[in-house]
Amino acid sequence: MVKVTLDLSRLLQEGQITREEHDRLSRLGQRDTGSLLVNALVGFGVVAVSAGIVALLPSLLTAIPLGLVLMAAGAWLALSGHARWGVLATILVLVAALLLGASILLLSSGQASLNGASPAVGEEVGPFLGLQAALLLVAALFTGSAIVVGSGLLIALAVLLLSAALGSGAAYGHAFYALGVEQPLATVLAFSALAAVAHGGAPRLRAAGERLANIAARTALLLVNLGFWVGSLWGDDAGWIQRSLGRAIPAGAFSIAWAAALAVAAVWAGRTNRRWMLNLACVFGGIHFYTQWFERLGATPLSLFGGGVLMLAFALGLWRLNERWREEEATTHDLSS
Repeated sequence: MVKVTLDLSRLLQEGQITREEHDRLSRLGQRDTGSLLVNALVGFGVVAVSAGIVALLPSLLTAIPLGLVLMAAGAWLALSGHARWGVLATILVLVAALLLGASILLLSSGQASLNGASPAVGEEVGPFLGLQAALLLVAALFTGSAIVVGSGLLIALAVLLLSAALGSGAAYGHAFYALGVEQPLATVLAFSALAAVAHGGAPRLRAAGERLANIAARTALLLVNLGFWVGSLWGDDAGWIQRSLGRAIPAGAFSIAWAAALAVAAVWAGRTNRRWMLNLACVFGGIHFYTQWFERLGATPLSLFGGGVLMLAFALGLWRLNERWREEEATTHDLSS
C-alpha cells in the first residue's frame, strides 16, 4: 500500500491535472478523511473508556486482562485486512502494548497497582522477573506489536527499552533535565551493531517492514551518539572494561573517536545522498563541538561569540548543501518526466 500526499489545487493551477481529475481525487480524499475521522473518534473513545476503567480499578488484575482484550481486538482488525479500520487497529494495539508493558514493569518491581498505592489483601505479588529481563520482554512485546500494525512509535520505544536494559535513561523535574548512560562503550557498540543490522536488512523487507527497520536503525544511531556524548564528558569505568583493560577509558578517547565517527558518517552520507544521516552527523557534530568548546574555554563572552560565529557558518553550509540536493532532485525529476 502506497500513500501519496498531493497539493491538488497547485497541480490544477500548474496544468498537471484536469478539473475532472481534481474533482475525482478530492471526492476520494473526502471519503478517506471521513473514515479517518470515524477511526479517530472510536479510538479516542476506547482510550477514554480504558483510562476510566483503570482509574476506577487501578489494579494490574484489571489492567492486564483489559490490555489483552484490546490487543486481541486491534490485532484482529489489523490482520483481517480491513483497511478502513487501520487507524483504530493502531490505536488499540498501541494502548494495549503500553498498558501491558507498564504492567510487566510494575510486576517486575513487586507492585500490584498502577498508582503506586498499597495492594489490597490477596493482591500482594513478588517480583517475577528482574528489571533487565522485564525490559527485554517489553521490548519484544513492542516489537511484535509494531510489526502487526506498522507502528514506528512502538518500534522506536522498543529500541529505547533496549538502551534502558543497559542502564540508560532520562529524568525530568522542575527546571531540571537529566540524561544518563551508565555504560557508554557498551551503548555505542551494541546500538552500532543494531543500526548496521537493521539498515542492512531493510532493503530485503517489504515496504512496511523496511520503514520499521529504518526507524529502528535511526533510533539506534541516536543512542550511539548519546553514548559518545556522555563518554566524551566522563569516560567509561564499567567493571568489564576495568577487568579487560585494567583501567577506565578516558573521556578524551571518546571525544576523538566520536569526532572521527561523525566525520566518516558525514562523508559517507554525502557521497551516497543520505540526507537524514548527514543532518544527524552535522547536528551531533555541532553538539560535540559546543560541548568540547565550552569544556575547554568556559562560557566567556569571547568564547560565546567565537562559538556562535563558527556555528552560524556551519549551519549556513548545511543549509546550502540541502538546497543543492533539492535542486538536483528537481532537475533529475524534470529530466525523467
